Amino acid sequence: MITAETLRTVPATDPTEIYRHRDGLYAADLLTAAGCHLGFFDWLRDHPADAATIARELGVQARPLDVLLTLLTAMNLIEQEGGIHRLTRLGREHWCSDSPWCVAAYFASVKDRPVCRDMVEVLRSGRPANWASLRDEKEWAKAMESPDFANRFTAAMDCRGVFLAPAMAAVIPGAGRRHLLDIAGGSGIYACAMTARHEGLRATVLERPPVDGLAARLISERGFAGRVGIATGDIFRDPFPAGADLHLFSNVLHDWDTTQVAELLAKSFATLEPGGLVLIHDAHINAAKTGPLPVAAYSALLMTITEGKCYSEKELADLLEAAGFREPRLQPTAADRSVIVARKL
Repeated sequence: MITAETLRTVPATDPTEIYRHRDGLYAADLLTAAGCHLGFFDWLRDHPADAATIARELGVQARPLDVLLTLLTAMNLIEQEGGIHRLTRLGREHWCSDSPWCVAAYFASVKDRPVCRDMVEVLRSGRPANWASLRDEKEWAKAMESPDFANRFTAAMDCRGVFLAPAMAAVIPGAGRRHLLDIAGGSGIYACAMTARHEGLRATVLERPPVDGLAARLISERGFAGRVGIATGDIFRDPFPAGADLHLFSNVLHDWDTTQVAELLAKSFATLEPGGLVLIHDAHINAAKTGPLPVAAYSALLMTITEGKCYSEKELADLLEAAGFREPRLQPTAADRSVIVARKL
């Protein structure tokens, strides 16, 4: 049973490497798709280019290409200077067909894996694939409308949150704060961890059906019903509840493309109390988009099954400031995650 005490403690061992195995599942398939389906490395050898040119010439979309370029940079297979991407020596020697050490045939033996084939389609169309490449499943956003899928997915994210949520709560400046709005808060595990950590803080989890009912049950079972409530609503269609001086997006913005992220941040700014803080808890790419490799690998998964990706610190800082927020700063938490905190003045 997860209790308030559970959410104030950390395990004796660090599970980061275990998390990386799951988060990085799709990275090898994206590398294979680039090398064995797109002919990326031979093309870039002959045509060092900027991202827009690569997208046009290889017939791929900007969002998945951005994820691919970040991953290959983090793998030290390509490098970038002045916006121009080119192969590194490692990339030339081991991925180009004119090299005796080319590994393309080795990877080609697994290039027809369902995930790899789906990635080629995502790269070309920009649209997410079915969840886990299952032919009888919908893409993630649609699948979440099914009670059975929503229950399984929420349980998976709740399981992860038992470790990640206390680590996040420990670094957030919650002293003196009154009310947290946990936007698309899933099971409520992050709202519960925040109230367990910060005395006097109350929280509301904003979720749509059927996840709102699942969250209400778990919050009650864990003894937080008196401090954590539920607001039912769609984060895009419905207004955010007013009165909160903390807004939390935990593992939410990475599900959506830039236009939707900007929309959500604008709604947050409009309803957050003056002087309030917005918190973006996620896995973040560094400002230069060179890594870190575990986050770039995780972004390959998100690129394939959602409309989003792992955003860089700079991308989010720019989006926050465009929405009206000021003083964005990043604080590492646990398992390659971090929280970006910005203020509504």
